[in-house]
Amino acid sequence: MDWKSGERTTIRAGGKQLEAVAFGPSPKDAPTIVLLHEGLGCVSLWRDFPERLSEKTGWGVFVYSRAGYGGSDPADLPRPLDYMTREAVDVLPEVLAEIGFEKGVLLGHSDGASIAALYGGTVEDLRIRGLILIAPHFFTEDAGLASIAEAKSAYETGDLKEKLARHHHHVDNAFRGWNDAWLDPNFRDWNIGATIDHLRIPVMGIQGRDDQYGSMAQLDELETRLYSPFDRVEIEGCQHAPHLEKPEETLSAVAEFVTCLQRIESTVVPIKAVGQ
Repeated sequence: MDWKSGERTTIRAGGKQLEAVAFGPSPKDAPTIVLLHEGLGCVSLWRDFPERLSEKTGWGVFVYSRAGYGGSDPADLPRPLDYMTREAVDVLPEVLAEIGFEKGVLLGHSDGASIAALYGGTVEDLRIRGLILIAPHFFTEDAGLASIAEAKSAYETGDLKEKLARHHHHVDNAFRGWNDAWLDPNFRDWNIGATIDHLRIPVMGIQGRDDQYGSMAQLDELETRLYSPFDRVEIEGCQHAPHLEKPEETLSAVAEFVTCLQRIESTVVPIKAVGQ
């Protein structure tokens, strides 16, 4: 990919053309933060967070819309109920190859956080130095499913479709691909908690205390099962999107995390010979 800061482009992954934007230095010049959006997200719905994140950290930031979202090609529907695993295992490796990824961090929100965790726990990739998981899902919760059912009603009888259509070229494809999967009766048993057991890199979990799509039990699962270093950030007065609702707190937490990673990697530990 021709890395030009702030310029819309496209990449090809998973057999689809995907819209993308990059900010800051290219992968050959600095580590990269790859952003993975939520179940109804896309490039534009991150707003100015990617650019501000690059400015705050000095790292490159790459953001793209998965198939079905934003200006990307539509997804094949209905989505399989393991669609997040497929995104992690089948599509994300191609995305990283397309951008010439060398080392850095995956930052995911909601569905995107689940995809990031699945990649970190399933794909052996030493280039991934850490994960930042914002409002991750590892299992379904009744309250979260109720909120998703409310979103269906708002889409069919309210103004949610009109609002989403400003950001998604194939709005029905975007909404149905997410909503139909989550509300499928068989999805109630979805659980990817076991992927946490395989993570061996530092992880930060960020969640709003008033998140309508997931309780703190999601971060509890992460903290209880994780073997590697874990930073837990709970944000007061915040629902499902800390990076939009509380951007300063979120940016500061993320910047501190990546700065710590850099410091760890730059530390040279002297090795003494036996007997010294």
